[in-house]
Amino acid sequence: MVTDEAAREELADEPYKLELIGLKGSASSDDGADVEVGAGELTIYDNVDAKSGELCWKDLCRGPHLPTTRNIPAFKLMRNAGAYWRGSEKNPMLQRIYGTAWPTKDELKAHLEFLAEAEKRDHRKLGSELDLFSIPEQIGSGLAVFHPKGGIIRRVMEDYSRKRHEEAGYEFVYTPHATKGKLFETSGHLDWYADGMYPPMQLDEGVDYYLKPMNCPMHNLIFDARGRSYRELPLRLFEFGTVYRYEKSGVVHGLTRARGFTQDDAHIYCTREQMSEELDKLLTFVLELLRDYGLTDFYLELSTKDPEKFVGSDEAWEEATETLRQVAEKQGLPLVPDPGGAAFYGPKISVQAKDAIGRTWQMSTIQLDFNLPERFDLEYTGADGSKTRPVMIHRALFGSIERFFAVLLEHYAGAFPRGSPRSRRSASRSATRTSSTWRSSRRRPNRRGCGSRWTPPRTGCRRRSATPRSRRCPSWSSRATRTCPTGPCPSATATARRRTASRSTRPSRRS
Repeated sequence: MVTDEAAREELADEPYKLELIGLKGSASSDDGADVEVGAGELTIYDNVDAKSGELCWKDLCRGPHLPTTRNIPAFKLMRNAGAYWRGSEKNPMLQRIYGTAWPTKDELKAHLEFLAEAEKRDHRKLGSELDLFSIPEQIGSGLAVFHPKGGIIRRVMEDYSRKRHEEAGYEFVYTPHATKGKLFETSGHLDWYADGMYPPMQLDEGVDYYLKPMNCPMHNLIFDARGRSYRELPLRLFEFGTVYRYEKSGVVHGLTRARGFTQDDAHIYCTREQMSEELDKLLTFVLELLRDYGLTDFYLELSTKDPEKFVGSDEAWEEATETLRQVAEKQGLPLVPDPGGAAFYGPKISVQAKDAIGRTWQMSTIQLDFNLPERFDLEYTGADGSKTRPVMIHRALFGSIERFFAVLLEHYAGAFPRGSPRSRRSASRSATRTSSTWRSSRRRPNRRGCGSRWTPPRTGCRRRSATPRSRRCPSWSSRATRTCPTGPCPSATATARRRTASRSTRPSRRS
């Protein structure tokens, strides 16, 4: 460990290291600076020649370093690419070298095969090849447009989601894309999330307007638009709301990390007595809907308070965190802690799903919030006539439509399954039947009174070529007057009548 002054003296010729020294204690994981100075302490690692003991070079790093690559059983340099220093386009462009190292050559080979498969499934590549979407340079980085084919898939996804939300008792709302900055001062976003927001637009004689990064403040205004009664709760508001977040250019990635996207956003307002049951139903609803789309391998992650970035009392945070923990454990899925990963207004459960090749994606999030209802002074009238603060639950099921679209595109490698998500779920359930059961079910009598294997022609049985003998009713003989054990075959009866009529009008040979 060294002091700031000593580190600056030793690394005087390295301007990027000097910049990191100045960030000590406030470094962020977004740009990788926390790897070197995130703990608030400075460490310079001396790299020494293994044979001579001579100092080769110094690095501002926690260490340790290997003296030679011969100590790595299997490694491969993958590629190099330009990258802005600390992920900001305002900084100089540097060269980044990518590599991978593994304990054995077999593990390295397996990893390279995995990367090759992942490259084939890259949603940016498939999106272009299948003419689904594009991100035009004229519009800007992180802002996608969907083409007609991609629009069809997206519409099916949204329509099915709307249907399921209607069945679950959600009410649909719509909110604008921009708002006065005062709204985000009330919510706390300008205090805690300003770096992730687009710069303000000054309108109406200098009033600051912002593109919304979240839908929740506007949903709070809808709740507060009139008096609410306990009889209305739980109130479930749902919106396909488009939001805008300023992501650094170095982290923007196709549809999975965009600057403009649409959330399937819901906010549930309930009483404290309803809170646990509502969270339990909500998490079950989320997992069922994700399974409908073909994702089945999940684990849950519980994100708790960031000690440096939160609003509200410690007691409220503890109660919310413990409630979410109990709800998550009921699902019987692995629960992984994520210390300090919560948003500033409340803890959250996130659903982590594995795709077809084993990659993990964060999907749905559920956040329990005691703080925003207090900041917006939300109230409802209780059964005893008193004014009571509701509990607020934030929930994004897909995360965003664009990101979920990209995950499914890579999960299915572009070969989306046919039919609606619910029909696929029904098909997967019925697939557990044995083939013999399926064969026997095909022979059950249908509405016409025959086994369903027999398909009568539209014009009756007169056209023998239209109905091969092997597909006729098993108990039906060559005579049309015979019937099935379950009743007369309508087509056969009609044909018999036509034959009788034709015989009666046919002229006799003798005459």
